[in-house]
Amino acid sequence: MTTGRQPSASGSTIPPLADRMRPLDLSELLGQEHLTAPGKLIYQAMAVDRLPSLILWGPPGSGKTTLARIIAARTAQRFEALSAVLDGVREVRAVVERAKAAQPQGTILFVDEIHRFNRAQQDAFLPFVEQGTIILIGATTENPSFALNGALLSRCRVAVLNPLNADTIRRLLERAVEDAERGLGGLHLHLEAGILPAIADLADGDARYALNLLEVLTGLYRAEIAAGQPLTLEGLRQALERRALLHDRVGEAHYNLISALHKSLRGSDVDAALYWLARMVQGGEDGLYIARRLIRFASEDIGNADPQALTIALAAKESYHFLGSPEGELALAQAVVYLATAPKSNSVYTAFGRATECAASSGSLAPPLHIRNAPTRLMRELGYGKDYRYPHDHEEGYVAEEYLPEPLRGTRFYQPVERGFEREIARRLAYWQRLKSRARS
Repeated sequence: MTTGRQPSASGSTIPPLADRMRPLDLSELLGQEHLTAPGKLIYQAMAVDRLPSLILWGPPGSGKTTLARIIAARTAQRFEALSAVLDGVREVRAVVERAKAAQPQGTILFVDEIHRFNRAQQDAFLPFVEQGTIILIGATTENPSFALNGALLSRCRVAVLNPLNADTIRRLLERAVEDAERGLGGLHLHLEAGILPAIADLADGDARYALNLLEVLTGLYRAEIAAGQPLTLEGLRQALERRALLHDRVGEAHYNLISALHKSLRGSDVDAALYWLARMVQGGEDGLYIARRLIRFASEDIGNADPQALTIALAAKESYHFLGSPEGELALAQAVVYLATAPKSNSVYTAFGRATECAASSGSLAPPLHIRNAPTRLMRELGYGKDYRYPHDHEEGYVAEEYLPEPLRGTRFYQPVERGFEREIARRLAYWQRLKSRARS
């Protein structure tokens, strides 16, 4: 199994920064104090070295494996580890045999990514967990209610690890920058203001990603760091930049013509749109490529001002696909005429753009508990679906409810225009807003 370690100048291997900075004690593990603080589940269980079988459920980089390593270092019991990616039932049985031979000393078995074991493989744990031959600690990024057998889940405590917030990740990065023994302190880094918060935001709750990114930056700008120059936000941007593919200049006319068609449609000039369509057809352009662009245009530039536009564009694509050239070209022309003369709105396009930017900048905000699905007892005990109100049970088929995460409440992405069918959509939105305001007054 590869470790990702890189050779040092002396020829030895140096563990990655994220591995070197892995907390060695509960006091160093940030962001999971609801489990690790004095009096809490993990702290108390470790204090008396009597751990129950546990499922550690949390997102990547939240500390599941780290927590298992801390337990391994502190327990007087035997500790063994398996990976559900690499190991199977044979390895599980071998661990069990060693655990039996070591009794009365207990054995803790840590299984990373336990959700990757199938149902039959998970069943292999059941009798030995139930008999106490092993204490199972499984780590998973998946919802245990769906990823694990009910019988196995009922024999384990579920410990939910939270995604790390940006402030916590920033503190971990600062620790790495300052730590001369395990971190980057020996480099005497100079940092432009804001670079660590920027990395923390990019990490989206994943401490491992943040530390890896910081290490990549120090590698890319090793010469500049040695010269005393700071790591900058511009350097971070350049390190993350993805180069856009350039079009072949031999095909410039191809892109010029499709651009002319698109802009003529947007400008509601039906004659120009038909002309550019004819130019493309005469030039041997693939009719399905034209159809795909018409479908895109129907959503981007017409949207809900005329919802029928998307249906017309899709029908033109199917017609061309069925008839081929030249018969199918008339269907493309029919769609072009309809799209050019339809009312225009890019409200859906811009609304989705705003929503996408918000989703990227706000991180992995969880849905409010009351609108989460709760098909299992564990999820109901955690508050999933509690107090959800079914709109059809209320007058007007509407209930004044909050569906966005708390930090985003009140945000509006979609702003319909007063053209075409979007005028009706705007009327409906205003009506529901009045109902919501009335319910809150």
